[in-house]
Amino acid sequence: MRMKKILLISILLLLSLWSVAQVLTDSNLPIIIIETGIMYGRQVEIVDEPKVSATMKIIYRPDGSRNYLTDQNVSTYLNYNGRIGIEIRGSSSQFLDKKAYGLTTFEADKVTKNNVSILGMPEENDWVLNSLAFDASLIRNYLSYDLARAIGNYSPRGVFCELIINGSYKGLYIFMEKIKIDSERVNIVKMTNADNNYPDLTGGYITKADKTTGGDPVAWSMSSYNGNTNYLHHRPKPNDITFSQGNYIKSQFTGFQNAITAQNASIYNGYPTIIDVPSFIDYMLISEITSNADSYQFSTYFHKDRNGKLRAGPVWDYDLTYGNDLFFWGLNRSHTNVWQFDNSDNTGSKFWKDLYNNPVYKCYLTKRWKELNADNEPLNFNVISDRIDQIVENILEASVRENTKWSTVGNHASEIANLKSWLQSRILWLNGKLSNYSDCSNPFIPQLVISKINYHPNDSEGFESDDSEFIEITNNSNQIVNLTGIYLRELGLTYQFPSNSSIGAGEKIIIASNQNTFQQRYGETLFGQFTRNLSNKSEKLILADAFGNIIDSVTYSDNAPWPVEADGNGYFLQLTDLDSDNSLASNWIISSSLTIGIISYLTEESVVVYPNPAQSNVTVASKSRNLNSFELFDLTGRKIKYMYEINSNRFTINVQDLIPDIYLLRVKCENGEIIVRRISKLP
Repeated sequence: MRMKKILLISILLLLSLWSVAQVLTDSNLPIIIIETGIMYGRQVEIVDEPKVSATMKIIYRPDGSRNYLTDQNVSTYLNYNGRIGIEIRGSSSQFLDKKAYGLTTFEADKVTKNNVSILGMPEENDWVLNSLAFDASLIRNYLSYDLARAIGNYSPRGVFCELIINGSYKGLYIFMEKIKIDSERVNIVKMTNADNNYPDLTGGYITKADKTTGGDPVAWSMSSYNGNTNYLHHRPKPNDITFSQGNYIKSQFTGFQNAITAQNASIYNGYPTIIDVPSFIDYMLISEITSNADSYQFSTYFHKDRNGKLRAGPVWDYDLTYGNDLFFWGLNRSHTNVWQFDNSDNTGSKFWKDLYNNPVYKCYLTKRWKELNADNEPLNFNVISDRIDQIVENILEASVRENTKWSTVGNHASEIANLKSWLQSRILWLNGKLSNYSDCSNPFIPQLVISKINYHPNDSEGFESDDSEFIEITNNSNQIVNLTGIYLRELGLTYQFPSNSSIGAGEKIIIASNQNTFQQRYGETLFGQFTRNLSNKSEKLILADAFGNIIDSVTYSDNAPWPVEADGNGYFLQLTDLDSDNSLASNWIISSSLTIGIISYLTEESVVVYPNPAQSNVTVASKSRNLNSFELFDLTGRKIKYMYEINSNRFTINVQDLIPDIYLLRVKCENGEIIVRRISKLP
């Protein structure tokens, strides 16, 4: 009996494959074959939660040649061949016959998540099969994500493919990344439920304005000009986020709304201190060039790294764009002549329109638009038109099979022509609205230069590599520079300079990954401590002002022509000439000598002790306050040195006679404040 059942299932499977072969035998695109398990003599149906166990094969010839269904048992042609869990996903699209899917790649045990690179995308385990719902052009999502990446932002990567599930041809899909915290996706810190105090409480978060149809509860609501906007926790997940974490991330949004409601653009306490202005500008431009009917109110993501600013993005769900909408539900919102943030149909938060109404923000929005819309730039019509042609050529033959299966494409060439015509009109309208940026055309850019980078220190004398990283910044001018508002702009490394801090003419400052380790290992005083770590391979460092204007930019690498000796061999990168182009590897050498200034870059409230560790003398200094007294204690609490009525902003302690050990220094300032520092005495 059991043999008969197996034979019957095998015959049914062969018949289903034969049926598929009548539709799809080969393709220029990857072919994905998914098979669910057998239960009660039938293959398990894929549902909207929970994920069902299945196998997945991806036929993709490495040389880019055609892929054949008959290649499914040729290992060299399988980009993936393993276990997955799969479920139906989506909101409005679930009502359609053609379903979208979410899937997780697993090890053979069906339990352990399997981080793998699929179709050239970075390793991960969470993926999406986008069904191209509501989009007869078949390219709206793919094109929009492509544009977001082209202007310098992360957006989910994807590859067009053709899908077969349980022997049934499902049509054209995008196999793509899911929005997730990952060094190659949303590059922020993953939080735990123990991160309830500063600075751990400050990140990382992914939050979204969205519908609640996915089952996640509303975290909070914010007023819009047409109702309310619901916000949902994405990461940490709603079931994992703590009360303190939820309150903290909500406070960032409400603080931002309060600042922009007051039209406060101050770099000391206005909206630029809370949000990463460039990310909001880029998000708005992608939302508006596409006239996305969902933007600002649904599928609108934000993220915030630890100690970092609130950022807009990544973009997601761009099918109701370029003139497309849910017409069969009576909706028609994606026009060429409206702002989606100021559309009566849109219930996005007030802060989007308030930002646009802020003269400083609008100036930078206009400036960025003019940069991106210029000839040969990513948002220029001719550039986008050429990109559309490339995408369409890639899916041309699959689009025919898609229409044969679902009858939703119609005249594809006409759809593409209409999309291009719509886009041309949209760009003309935007050019009319975003024209003048004279007030921000030439902002003051201080001559600050990234002059040393220690991205991969060696492990030495008990000091861990990650704790020994540092970046040196030099003031290459003859003027004091106010550092208020200046920050490291790219994700991966977080640092914002304190308000009212400054760097003197010709002086250098250093920020490092661990203050204690830096002072003990290098014997120099630190300006500040950044959050997270430099990449041991390659990373883009952008020093920017409060509005995102680039002051300096360096993308280093551990590969030639960059000096490879700086990669874990006890050296760091040093710029040979402050006036040279530090984006060029040829202008960097290796060094192990660290000499920096001290007093010139202290903040108004700083008290520093240097060198530390020390052998003979220790200097205690303040930039602006007199120091009244000091007391030095050993670890038993015994007072071994002291001085009173100093009344100076600098003094020296002779420690040459002390035995090598750790000591505690207690300094009293003129305002009564007590400063305590640890001093290490060297042999």
